[in-house]
Amino acid sequence: MRRTPLLAAVVALVAAFLSWPAQAAPSTFVHPGVTVSRAQLDFARTEVLAGAQPWKAAYDQMMASKYADLNRTPAPRATVECGSYSNPNYGCTDEREDAIAAYTDALAWYITKDARYAQKAIQIMDAWSSTITSHTNSNAPLQTGWAGSSWPKAAEIIKYTYTGTWANQARFATMLRNVYLPVVIKGSNSNGNWELTMTEAAVGISVFLEDKTSYDTAMARFRTRAAAYVYLASDGSVPKTVPSQNLDTTAKIVSYWQGQSTFVTGLTQETCRDFTHTGYGISSISHIAETSRIQGEDLYGTDVGERLRQALGFQAKYQLGTAVPSWLCGGSLNLGLGPVTEVGYNALHNRLGIAMTNTQTLTQNNRPAGTNNLFVAWETLTHGDNPS
Repeated sequence: MRRTPLLAAVVALVAAFLSWPAQAAPSTFVHPGVTVSRAQLDFARTEVLAGAQPWKAAYDQMMASKYADLNRTPAPRATVECGSYSNPNYGCTDEREDAIAAYTDALAWYITKDARYAQKAIQIMDAWSSTITSHTNSNAPLQTGWAGSSWPKAAEIIKYTYTGTWANQARFATMLRNVYLPVVIKGSNSNGNWELTMTEAAVGISVFLEDKTSYDTAMARFRTRAAAYVYLASDGSVPKTVPSQNLDTTAKIVSYWQGQSTFVTGLTQETCRDFTHTGYGISSISHIAETSRIQGEDLYGTDVGERLRQALGFQAKYQLGTAVPSWLCGGSLNLGLGPVTEVGYNALHNRLGIAMTNTQTLTQNNRPAGTNNLFVAWETLTHGDNPS
């Protein structure tokens, strides 16, 4: 039987999946271990206290932000309602920003050892764990993923490094298990950044809960989604797909890839949408890979790392001002990648020694990387040139 380009791509996807080593939860979870490890925290703290750059500037940026304000009043809701593009916005911004604030305070605690910051992080987490019961409306899955990506990062640092009392820790864990995990563990057939962010939240929550079954489920979904989000020439004439999306014709794939019909290495499923959403997807890929590395399974030297490297390099080239060819997105790109390059650049360039000229230039130009006010925050501080 003659293979069409689409059939060949499906066959390649199945073969790749079957040949990929199985990802298994660690026998013992490492804590803190969601995106940032204790060793990384220790390195950042040492550099900040020494006044070394870029870490001191990154720390100062964080501490000057609204998220480090010790007078912050959390604003929890029982039901957070988020429509498309957060319209309506009933608690959406409050939830995301309170989660980032809890993480910010946790980082501030670790670096300063000022217990007020740990207590503020606890206050914010307690406020939400005593209140929230659900997310509703069309953006509910994505909203759950955004906030659910930040909560476990904060909780990991507080639970495993703060020696003071967190009386409602079990209630917070119950919130993650009952309100967030059931949503994010199911994934989404929406644009790739949705499912990648939801998967990031599922992985982080699974680490905090030490839920090996959920961790394995989330990591299995990550393998297929990462491969379907970033194109490599080795994939064939068309990108890989997620089977449940039913992209069973080349025309459907082209439509899903924002009308792009010329596929080149490093292109992502949302490049022709805009770089902002592309940055969300790239960020979640790097966060999951980093969490996996901390938990004992280093994916940076695998297909995941190659896709991340190529996605960073491709987007960085155009973000830096390279002229857009006519075959790419009709000759026009919506830029704005965001503060999303530090984690992947550090892992691939600094740890593995891979040349990443464009990504290096963009990363260094953007330092200190701040926050996108959704789920990415302070990664020059935590991962910038961090050897740990």
